[in-house]
Amino acid sequence: MKLMAIYKDIIISGGGIAGLTAAVAFGEAGFEVLCVDPTAPVTDRSHQGADLRTTAYLQPAQAFLQKIGLWPLLAERSAPLQIMRIVDAAGAALVRKDFNAADISDAPFGWNLGNWDMREGLLRRLDALPNVEFQAGVSTTGSQTRSTEARVTLSSSEHVFCKMLIAADGRDSPIRRAAKVRTKRTDFGQLALSFAVSHDIPHENISTEVHKAGGPFTLVPLPDFNGKPSSAVVWMDRISAIKEMQSQSIEAFNAAITDRSAGVLGQLEVITARMAWPIISQLSDHFFAERTAFIAEAAHVVPPIGAQGLNLSLGDIEALLDLAKAAPAQIGEADMLKRYHQARRPIAQSRVLGVGALNRASKAEGPIAAKARALGLDAIHRITPLRRQLMQLGLGIR
Repeated sequence: MKLMAIYKDIIISGGGIAGLTAAVAFGEAGFEVLCVDPTAPVTDRSHQGADLRTTAYLQPAQAFLQKIGLWPLLAERSAPLQIMRIVDAAGAALVRKDFNAADISDAPFGWNLGNWDMREGLLRRLDALPNVEFQAGVSTTGSQTRSTEARVTLSSSEHVFCKMLIAADGRDSPIRRAAKVRTKRTDFGQLALSFAVSHDIPHENISTEVHKAGGPFTLVPLPDFNGKPSSAVVWMDRISAIKEMQSQSIEAFNAAITDRSAGVLGQLEVITARMAWPIISQLSDHFFAERTAFIAEAAHVVPPIGAQGLNLSLGDIEALLDLAKAAPAQIGEADMLKRYHQARRPIAQSRVLGVGALNRASKAEGPIAAKARALGLDAIHRITPLRRQLMQLGLGIR
């Protein structure tokens, strides 16, 4: 039986948070969209396969999610981040410096949300968009492009034609590799371990980053869990150190994370499974190929410092959407994709370089490195114009 060809404005390969957000954004703008992913999103953090990480959606990202009708579905599950506290725990005494969003804005720096909750909100929003189709359990197995369209082959044996193919298929993007787009990759020799904890001391909407050798230990506010204050943790350290932590009993692990956090929130107790992934930075030479746009980790990867990764990805989607809405008849054409590349790659390059430098400084060991971190932190905090400028830069605002 011969299958009929299907025509869409846009096909999105990848149904992670970036891919599903792109599907919502372009669907809300009226485009006919098909999004596919080999696995179904897990929307309950207690289920196997759940993405146990959280994301801090900074002000520009939150404004974009509001614009595409998604934020009202997420707001109640988010925790505002009013203060970013950096703690240097490498010396004999703790050094704390607070960076308050009130210095630069009437709004918090951002809002923290579990990735599982984000996926649930995305699926609810997609259900309200009849022009968007999401197929879980289906992958792209090949694509052929020409100047006027892309022909995408799915694992279901269907052939779908579109004006623009969006690759949201991750750091090892098969679509990017097939297009022979090169990347520059840096491996930091670290793993990030993510999990959620409950604790005795309320977080008061303060995101706390504790620095010692090996990498930062970051506590980001979450809504209360079973009546107790709760935070998401990302712990970056040497590969051997993280693997050792993963093998410990819950009791030993709780003691280790309480010690590593310098006790800033009291006793920590892990309340989820622990998930680890390698820390790299990566940047694609080009953010486009014929009839194809690369977004999110298919275009760039940064270490999980300063909430830059997914916020950068949402910036990709917004830039691509703005170009598509300005000239709907020209989506996927070479000129549009070149303008997308020119708008986004310099920003991604600056984030890759900047966050990479911060990570190297954070994981450096020895008394000289610790002293340099302390002096740098003190200077940034003490010099008001510099402090405000760096906070605005971190948010991606002017």
